[in-house]
Amino acid sequence: MQAAVTVTPTRIPELLLGLATVRPVFIWGAPGIGKSSLVRDFAASLGLECVSLLGTQLAPEDLIGVPQIRDGRSVFCPPEAIARDEPYCLFLDELNAATPDVQKAFYSLILDRRIGNYELPKGSIVIGAGNRATDNALARPIASALVNRLTHVHLEASAKDWLTWAANNGIHPWILDHLTDRPDHLWSKPPKTEEPFSTPRSWHMLSDALHSFGRDLDEETLNILAHGTLTPTHATAFCGYVKIVRSQYGIEAIIKGDAGWPHGMQDRDLLYYLAESFRGRLIKELPVSKDHMSAAARQTAYRAKSLLVQLAEISVEVAQSVIASDADGNPVLPAWFLVEAARDMPRLVEARR
Repeated sequence: MQAAVTVTPTRIPELLLGLATVRPVFIWGAPGIGKSSLVRDFAASLGLECVSLLGTQLAPEDLIGVPQIRDGRSVFCPPEAIARDEPYCLFLDELNAATPDVQKAFYSLILDRRIGNYELPKGSIVIGAGNRATDNALARPIASALVNRLTHVHLEASAKDWLTWAANNGIHPWILDHLTDRPDHLWSKPPKTEEPFSTPRSWHMLSDALHSFGRDLDEETLNILAHGTLTPTHATAFCGYVKIVRSQYGIEAIIKGDAGWPHGMQDRDLLYYLAESFRGRLIKELPVSKDHMSAAARQTAYRAKSLLVQLAEISVEVAQSVIASDADGNPVLPAWFLVEAARDMPRLVEARR
């Protein structure tokens, strides 16, 4: 299902309070962005126990129960997990990953809040969640009859929301500081190949690992942990950031001339990270037009060209990444600066072709 309108995690409690208390709700979203946690937290806020059923682990009889003979008649007895006396939150996780027969078994439970003779206690709520087919996750089409029985909410990851949550939930300070500088690294689209990718969940996993290894974590282990949980480019950037934290290197020191670009092959991830930070600084500080440029901006441009020359002496590829266009082929640095860079460093222009 495609999202016409998306919401961030901070909007979910308000929406569920107005929706889930009167009608069943389905939350769509990519893997690892916190759908399940949001539902559990919402249920807790209402004082309701959250009973989770995983669509991928259910058979129809797990919902409708098995027949028993009472007074010469067969009666279906729903399972104990569902048939409760007190109101609760029934969370149908990975609902759209369930088989068609299981999805059909949910119809009366979702629409009529009933299975056989059992009816959910008054005050109970029903919430479903699942991934989209475009997420390269297990997802089956939902029949129109079931789609029409649910109110659909599309969740998107929000770095602002997650960082606010993370600051109060023990997330490792390296991760907090890095994602504050690079909020675009919080989440990446699930790849078509089998490899790790960045999500709020995977950053949380990495945080737990960093806390577990403690201060004695060595560089090799850090690389294993980061590349085992994050999108490869994000893992490289994070390792570069940690190396900066642990060393004398920093983009401020390099710009001021108090330190130089790292030269060693073992510092290549650090070099890429510093180059990316340098690019971000130029995007922010260089004026669009050279006309009426301030003395400070002229000094920044002069120093930037000098640093690009030094960087190109170490790696033309890394230096070229500083002046590269965006993913759509549009320049991100001012045209006048790119012209001067091309004039002073023809190698960079050749590398871009």
